Amino acid sequence: MTRQFFLAVCCSALCCFGITHSYAQSSDSDIVVSAKARAIQESAIVVDTHADTPQRFLDEGFDIGSTDPNDVGHLSLDKAKRGNLGAEFFSIWVDPETNQGHFAKHTFDLIDSVYEQAAHHPDRMMMAFSVADIERAHKEHKLAACMGIEGGHSIENDIHLLRDYYRLGVRYMTLSWSNTNEWADSSGDIDDPKVQHHNGLTDFGKQVVVEMNRLGMMVDISHVADKTFWDAIATTKAPVIASHSSARALVDAPRNMTDDMLRAVAKNGGVVQVNFFSGFDDQNFWNASKAQAKDKAAAEQKYIDDMKAQGKEVNYIELDRIDREWTAKLPRPPFKVLIDHIDHIAKIAGVDHVGLGSDFDGVSGATPQGMDSAADLPKITQGLLDRGYSAEDIKKILGGNLLRVFSEVERVSREMQAPAK
Repeated sequence: MTRQFFLAVCCSALCCFGITHSYAQSSDSDIVVSAKARAIQESAIVVDTHADTPQRFLDEGFDIGSTDPNDVGHLSLDKAKRGNLGAEFFSIWVDPETNQGHFAKHTFDLIDSVYEQAAHHPDRMMMAFSVADIERAHKEHKLAACMGIEGGHSIENDIHLLRDYYRLGVRYMTLSWSNTNEWADSSGDIDDPKVQHHNGLTDFGKQVVVEMNRLGMMVDISHVADKTFWDAIATTKAPVIASHSSARALVDAPRNMTDDMLRAVAKNGGVVQVNFFSGFDDQNFWNASKAQAKDKAAAEQKYIDDMKAQGKEVNYIELDRIDREWTAKLPRPPFKVLIDHIDHIAKIAGVDHVGLGSDFDGVSGATPQGMDSAADLPKITQGLLDRGYSAEDIKKILGGNLLRVFSEVERVSREMQAPAK
């Protein structure tokens, strides 16, 4: 979820960055996907580890089966089919500002919204809680609906809630979102002196990581502060994932991962799922975003204050509309920047440790040229082919690596839960 990226990350910037680069018109939006690329795409189990579509389910009443040609969203069943998307991890994200006092309730509401969509489309979509479920959905030509919680504040400092979420099908949790919680520091506010930090993970935070290992829930280190990352790596007994993060060597954003982190994830056996947000994939877009951050945040805050004054609930869809208005003022970078991050992580961590974490429906149209929805996923396969990647390695990137990590997390869980001999 990147809607409050400006509020949580950029508003603390002490200086503005000018827009020093303009993009020439590119043919990226007209990328031709070859027959070879389509064949690779169709033969792969494509897994995306982050889509914020549940916000639309709840606040907009969006039906994932929609065929509305004017829908600006990234994900629908038709778009998924055109991109051969096999499994989607729907993000269960609770805005910590507008849900004070009822994080768990909103978490349960979002989980329920995913189940309801699957129930409404049983012929095209099914809930999936394991690698075996994802593989079964693929054989039945259905979208595997998985779930991941984005932000440890959802457990309300209660390990019992963590277990309840697992029982309901949640299979990863991001230790923090852009907000530092009571047990894990976030990259989103790490430089804010008003926020109480913990120098990474607290003792309870480390207990959460080990309990996630025991349950079989993947530990997600996207969004976390650097020290939190290293504490998680030192604590976990299973491979970790970064569900939607890119490379800091290419874009100096605190949400991105340094090369040392990439190497650590490789040593851990985990996988980094590349984010499609232009701000994390292109330095010029990042700088331009920071330049408009204060004004954009003020527009969002005005809406929030107006709703509170009227005694009304803040609507995510309206905030998304404001987000899109501001994002439309920025030039979209070329499609190649997305491939650049995949390529960089593959070179530093190894091709076995990179995948796709789009942030679909959470980045308000701020994706590179040519990546407008899940239907455009085959363009990634074409981009990797053009850079010399083999069909085998492309299939790993498209989903094989994530399925391998998920399988290993399941194995560690079985071992930890096995009765002592």
